[in-house]
Amino acid sequence: MKKMKRTGVAAAGVVIAIGALWICFGEKIKTLCTSLNSFKDENLAHTFQHTPEIQPVKKIKKGEDTFQFLKEDNVALADGFYFEGTFYPSEKFMEDTKTSAMLVIKDDVIKYEKYFLGGDENTLFSSNSMGKSFVSALMGIALSEGYVDSIEDPVGKYIPEFVGTELENIPVRACLQMASGINFDEDTDMSGFSLRTLLGTPAMKVIAKYGLQEKPYEYRGYLSINTEILGEVIKNATGRSLAEYMEEKLWKKIGADHDAYWTLSNGTELAMGGLSVSLRDYARFARLYLNGGSYQGEQILTKDWVKDSMDVSARYSRPGADRDDDNVIGYGYQWWVPQGNQGEFMAIGVYGQWIYVNPSKQVIMVKTSADPGFMAEGYEQKHVEFFRAVTDGIS
Repeated sequence: MKKMKRTGVAAAGVVIAIGALWICFGEKIKTLCTSLNSFKDENLAHTFQHTPEIQPVKKIKKGEDTFQFLKEDNVALADGFYFEGTFYPSEKFMEDTKTSAMLVIKDDVIKYEKYFLGGDENTLFSSNSMGKSFVSALMGIALSEGYVDSIEDPVGKYIPEFVGTELENIPVRACLQMASGINFDEDTDMSGFSLRTLLGTPAMKVIAKYGLQEKPYEYRGYLSINTEILGEVIKNATGRSLAEYMEEKLWKKIGADHDAYWTLSNGTELAMGGLSVSLRDYARFARLYLNGGSYQGEQILTKDWVKDSMDVSARYSRPGADRDDDNVIGYGYQWWVPQGNQGEFMAIGVYGQWIYVNPSKQVIMVKTSADPGFMAEGYEQKHVEFFRAVTDGIS
């Protein structure tokens, strides 16, 4: 999972090339410099609340109707939680992890909602890799509508750049489960990928050159380019951009209260994690999965897709797969699934962005952060225990 953590900062290595490229690519390099400055520790909170003002984006318009959660006065959160024998007080844990907003919902009632570091109910918070779970939803819709014939299809069926390469026959499902086997290192290769796409090379042409490290389904390795591939499959199969497809098939149908925005990279939506969404709208998206893909009687996602998205029964999908520290939490179709018997699932983004859902308790939590310490040992596991303690403390 540490590879996933480093995605948001890996592009920093391209700085040394800026001077030589400025004459030919001045505006694009300027955009890159702006991005790198935005990710300085002292700028994180502002960046994650103002991404549409900093980066090029495409708007995703909300529908006419809004689903309104009921709201009560804030309850007191659990005093704290234990992790590996140490007690962590809840309030201090939130402070230490640079929480920018926290929302707790049970049975469609807001039990706790608080904003820090300048945000409020109308703020759009950056998803980072939580956006991958939205791409998964769009894939499920494209499949149900027949645009994608099967997730067992090879990605080369939808991506011409892959035809004749080692990547051509990777199943779509392998990308969904981060088990594609592509020879890509999230730590060392992301900066080169980012630079080449920024300077105009189409992402799929860059990815096509990586080849395979092992056969699909041999091993789970978190690679954000898997989600870029999924985005391209959806785009090519539907003939729509991700933002357009999301607006029509998802955002206008789940009672969202705010427009959302999708960050663009080289003119194309950044599938690996580029959404800006309000806190309650993240919860509305999670509620769709909590309710088996249904909203107000309309089946937006099939029940089977929701169920299959959380299936971590495959050897490489299970928590602790391959005894790899990066795989300590299970992984479904672009959703994280911790070990346990309550059916929990999560979306996670770098710098501490979280959607947590506990179906057995009918609880949804959204926690956004601007935490430069997100790579600390046990960071994800601590959050799981925090969410569980908060869940258990809510009546």
